[in-house]
Amino acid sequence: MLDYIFGMFSNDMGIDLGTANTLVCVKGKDIVLREPSVVALDKETKRVLAVGAEAKRMLGRTPESIITVRPLKNGVIADFYVTQEMIKFFIRKVHARSSLLRPRIVISVPSGITEVERRAVQESAEQAGAREVFLIDEAMASAIGAGLPVSEPHASMIVDIGGGATEAAVISLGGMVVSKCIGIAGDEFDEAIQQFLRRKHNLIIGEATAEEIKLRIGSVYPLKEEMTMEVKGRDQATGLPRTVLISSEEVRGALKEPVNLIIDMIKDALEETPAELSADLVDRGIIVAGGGALLRGLPDLIRQETELPVQRAEDPLTCVARGTGRYLEVLDEMQRNGRVNLSKLRRSLNQT
Repeated sequence: MLDYIFGMFSNDMGIDLGTANTLVCVKGKDIVLREPSVVALDKETKRVLAVGAEAKRMLGRTPESIITVRPLKNGVIADFYVTQEMIKFFIRKVHARSSLLRPRIVISVPSGITEVERRAVQESAEQAGAREVFLIDEAMASAIGAGLPVSEPHASMIVDIGGGATEAAVISLGGMVVSKCIGIAGDEFDEAIQQFLRRKHNLIIGEATAEEIKLRIGSVYPLKEEMTMEVKGRDQATGLPRTVLISSEEVRGALKEPVNLIIDMIKDALEETPAELSADLVDRGIIVAGGGALLRGLPDLIRQETELPVQRAEDPLTCVARGTGRYLEVLDEMQRNGRVNLSKLRRSLNQT
């Protein structure tokens, strides 16, 4: 009962703690925060100078006394202290008013992480000020957020392409029958573009420029009208600033290797899917979510390679965050009636 009373006054939240971006969904308020998962630190004292969008603007532009850190790698914590500080900052930002009450937090985690890594996520949130921490598999959260009927005795398949990891899962009766996770996603797309420009044009560019190229002219499937873009960087030989013109066809070639690895993972998941559920997917197909789902032509390429219907989620960037928010709602419903049992919580979620 005490937890229920606390829950009435604290901003309980669901967090999509992503490698590239963090989204926070607050009970009854939908998504209230979207920030890059970046922290700027004083190199000597390790004091936090900026978090989120402000810190991302500093990437590649800081003096030697300041370092910019992305504390998560491939969807898991690479720097415990910086992650803790980042979560603490986001909690305080969401809690616009002063409060001594600490929130309950639901955090999505990649299905392939170890128990040690799961504990690191949980402890990081607790140290940042959470009263209780619940973890949900990222693929499941994404499927729930995308509106898939995860509780039905039929197959639903989700492919979530984030910043640091891609997950594919076949879900039936509220559980993941098959799940695959690979550390290839948006960051690797950016790195592939950087390597291509260095190799083909002797041009060195930063992460932000690579991401801009991906968003503006990136594609993985032939376009009706190919595009071009002027790219500014540093000449590898002379060290001087230089501009080159690149095409969407060139970028597509640069992205081919990491994208093919994701396609292979999807095929592996399909090969391990039981026959009855495979039959369901012939009609139901695959839903693609995450920031990587916005890459031009990706649903078309997956459709071509799997021969299944493929659709992009309605709002692919927010699927995981919305899924954690729904999990939080069910948690709240159960907590009103007494002590929370996690197995009952899962069953209740499946019935909604």
